[in-house]
Amino acid sequence: MRAAVLEAYGEPLSIESVAEPELSPHGVIVDVDACGICRSDWHAWQGHGEWADDQVPLGQILGHEPAGRVARVGARVNTLEVGERVAVPFNLGEGSCYQCRNGHGNVCEDGYALGFESSVPGAFAEQIHVPHADFNVVTLPGGVSAEAVAALGCRYVTAFHALAHRADIDAGDWVAVHGCGGLGLAGVQIASALGARVIAVDVREEPLSMASDLGAEETIDASALEDGATDGPASVPVAIEGITQQGAHVSVDALGRAETCRNSLECLRIRGTHVQVGLTTAAEQGEVTLPIDDVTRWDVTIVGSRGMPPSRYDELVRMIDAGVLEPERLVTRRVDLEEVSERLAAMTDYETRGVEVVTSF
Repeated sequence: MRAAVLEAYGEPLSIESVAEPELSPHGVIVDVDACGICRSDWHAWQGHGEWADDQVPLGQILGHEPAGRVARVGARVNTLEVGERVAVPFNLGEGSCYQCRNGHGNVCEDGYALGFESSVPGAFAEQIHVPHADFNVVTLPGGVSAEAVAALGCRYVTAFHALAHRADIDAGDWVAVHGCGGLGLAGVQIASALGARVIAVDVREEPLSMASDLGAEETIDASALEDGATDGPASVPVAIEGITQQGAHVSVDALGRAETCRNSLECLRIRGTHVQVGLTTAAEQGEVTLPIDDVTRWDVTIVGSRGMPPSRYDELVRMIDAGVLEPERLVTRRVDLEEVSERLAAMTDYETRGVEVVTSF
């Protein structure tokens, strides 16, 4: 089968003919119909993560946001059949550890990260193998397209888990979203659908326009703000306080840069919640200095979010099937497998918008 293989960090992926995946008794083989191209793929492609012992190995097939159809079923799989349309979470649980048994399979003690480790080659390929399929694989209703599921990927489900489960936003809450790439735009659409009043922050006009279309009540062009300005707000936190009067109830750093992380914390009202979903770059290497005394003084909550428990995917799928959420509206480009390297390179200078999806393998 054809696949895109990481042969050297930062260099074009090698489009190769590789062996088809082997089927385990507890797994399934899935024919990939679509796979999102995510900034997490960009981090892997760049070789990031060494500072956290999380660097993706060379020789890895990247891609972790797939949708497809079940092609083969392992002997011990009871809930899936050949031909079923499915979503595959990137954060795969083993199913029997304490976290999995208590509804937190996204942080399984013995889990797998699809496309990021050698034991689970990724979905920039014609087929993938999914272990512990009864626990991980999610069947899809007819009204949910493969492209919509590819847009879910890790971005949309991470944003949903962050806002609906971790921050537990209420209708009418002010929610600030810092960074309007695919993850941030997902957060904008989800927060708006859950009844929040959304403020979107970015430095580019086009993503801010998309954020407005997806439900943002207010947008802030951070590039237009200058420290010490006399004719307008001096900073992003000041601008958000001016809109909300008291600050955001919930603020999301969807980019992972030191500046956006600090802006997110500093724009909160008393007892607000900061949600960290963006991964840091080589500049931060996993470390950001924060105003911890303010966190203590004002009873601020800080939470992280990574993916979503496979056992809770049905919540999101039902909302998509009902038309309440529309992840396919984030899809701006459909590409062939050969174009993945070019689209990853475009992410280096933030030249992509929304979600781009591989639809031809």
